[in-house]
Amino acid sequence: MSDRQKKIVKQSSRQTRTRAGLHGTETRPRLCVTVSNQHVSAQIINDDTHTTIAAATSVGSKTKGTMSERAALIGTEIAKAASKAKVKTVVFDRGAKKYHGRIKALADAARKEGLEF
Repeated sequence: MSDRQKKIVKQSSRQTRTRAGLHGTETRPRLCVTVSNQHVSAQIINDDTHTTIAAATSVGSKTKGTMSERAALIGTEIAKAASKAKVKTVVFDRGAKKYHGRIKALADAARKEGLEF
């Protein structure tokens, strides 16, 4: 197995371990965060019905700044979209990433806008 394949397997394992105890319901959906090298996206998902309630992404936007600043912007956008969808509390799903840096910036910005998790 190549180093790249090992990295993918380890990442998948971390992601599965993180999501094992998380389940989004209608009253408390799951806030799923995805961070790549260039973009940040977040979705609020109801796992019971397999539907996306709200979403925000930096793809297609011409925002400047660091990735942490973009993540904070997406955090405020997802919180505003959640309030429009009448969602106040969520379960935070960070995926395979650590709660640090960009993920933390997004979470703090969402909390600042009134989203509870």
